[in-house]
Amino acid sequence: QVQLAESGGGLVQAGGSLRLSCLASGSIFSINAMGWYRQAPGKQRELVARITSGGTPSYADSVKGRFTISRDNAKNTVYLQMNSLKPEDTADYYCNARATMQGKDYWGKGTLVTVSS
Repeated sequence: QVQLAESGGGLVQAGGSLRLSCLASGSIFSINAMGWYRQAPGKQRELVARITSGGTPSYADSVKGRFTISRDNAKNTVYLQMNSLKPEDTADYYCNARATMQGKDYWGKGTLVTVSS
């Protein structure tokens, strides 16, 4: 199995920046893509960004041009650099790891990002 630990959330003013980190442990050799999801109060969890094992990123339209996902495979860590934050970015952010060959998804416990007006 895989364990994911997020960090880096907090309170920031609109227009500010935060960097989230997700450290993977366990059966890390099985991980293919990794990504970040978020869930705001009263809303469903949505995909924010994902990155393949080869480093190819993709983003939700709502964060394109503002967020950057990256990964350091040697450190088993994925990052989400969030710039130009907006109040609507306020949510619990969850790290996701996909073990494609095993048909499994793993989730972190989440880290709260609050963007004030």
